[in-house]
Amino acid sequence: MKHAGTQTIGTERLILRRFTGDDAADMLRNWAADPNVQHEYGEPVYETAEAVRGLLSAYLAGYARPDFYRWAIEEKESGQNIGMIAFCKVWDDCETAEIEYCIGADFWGHGYAGEALDAVIKWTFAQTGFTKLEAYHRAANPKSGRVLQKSVMHRTQTVERFRRAGETPDGEVCYCIERQKS
Repeated sequence: MKHAGTQTIGTERLILRRFTGDDAADMLRNWAADPNVQHEYGEPVYETAEAVRGLLSAYLAGYARPDFYRWAIEEKESGQNIGMIAFCKVWDDCETAEIEYCIGADFWGHGYAGEALDAVIKWTFAQTGFTKLEAYHRAANPKSGRVLQKSVMHRTQTVERFRRAGETPDGEVCYCIERQKS
């Protein structure tokens, strides 16, 4: 399996890049401490600078591995870290990764999550050995659903996470995209 690790990806309005120690303040202010964002994202709320630094430390340590993919989403205009996009699961044996993302509430409705998702999909199929990317959202999270509906991904019955657990998605809406064969 060919891995490339987290590399910088530029879009019209965003820079997708590795997190740095300087991201802690933006993370705390823009998304990690916001219960609405974290609830939609399905992650705990990081209410203190110390908690965010702990999360950031885990992200930074991950970059030592070539199969670690986690991008800070930086808005070019403001220079702020407004969220993140990552492969939360990587399965080398079937060349599949599961994508997760979150955007700070002050930045919702501008198409940033979709722009980041599309860029990561294109980059992944051009630079790595992954043949399939998957994502899902809770049916109760229509914001995330709209991002996936507008993306190049398509609905599917299930994703690798549920297949491996022997579960049927219950309340989750699954999406995937496969590398186009040349």
